[in-house]
Amino acid sequence: MRFHFAVAALLLAGCSTLPPVPDVSGVDAVLIGEQHDAKDHPRMQKKWVDTLAERGTLTAVTLEMAERGHSTAGLPPTASEEEVRKALNWNRAGSGWQWERYAPAIMAAVRAGVPVMGANLPRDEMRKAMGDVTLDALLPASSIQRHQQNIRTGHCDMLPEHQVTPMVRVQVARDFAMAQTISGASQPGKQVVLIAGRGHVLPELGVPVHLPQRLRATAVVLPAQDTGRDYCAELKKEMDGRKKPA
Repeated sequence: MRFHFAVAALLLAGCSTLPPVPDVSGVDAVLIGEQHDAKDHPRMQKKWVDTLAERGTLTAVTLEMAERGHSTAGLPPTASEEEVRKALNWNRAGSGWQWERYAPAIMAAVRAGVPVMGANLPRDEMRKAMGDVTLDALLPASSIQRHQQNIRTGHCDMLPEHQVTPMVRVQVARDFAMAQTISGASQPGKQVVLIAGRGHVLPELGVPVHLPQRLRATAVVLPAQDTGRDYCAELKKEMDGRKKPA
């Protein structure tokens, strides 16, 4: 797998103009890594979908936000948002992804006649992944250690240590599932787009590791944005709430 890593240009403060979509001819997969609550990222994702569709090279849009096995393939370009949500089995079991955030890019693909596919590991398989020691061998020890530290840091060092390794296995299993979906959707001379969290598109750690050698991928990491939120305070409040007796 040939891989190119890039950081998207920052939006100019107060400017509504989005960075142009570069020429990605020769690339098989464009991995767009977002900050899940950055307000400008949905517009950037939609621009990528619109531009590649207009160029006639967009073959599929794959999503972290929906599970593998669900797709809009077969729906007409005139399908309603409700029909698209049903086809993607959106938010099954309360996964919490906000439809309004991802609808612009999803519906742009549908309107262009491009299938949108769930790419994530089904929730029913996540518990099994937690105990699957074979997942530990999919990455070098150094990458597993980076995953472990990212899990600790991402949970503000409040996560019990015994939960770290199972959570890393789920992360690896999810990356592997997304890579399989991308590989299955790829077509010569066209691009599959993945929309996922920033951590999933990192080289030597995320989805790129699991893509086959025949595919050339490029990652577009969308710029971090300050939301003004105190994530660690929010997590502490949530975890304290779980400890309270019913």
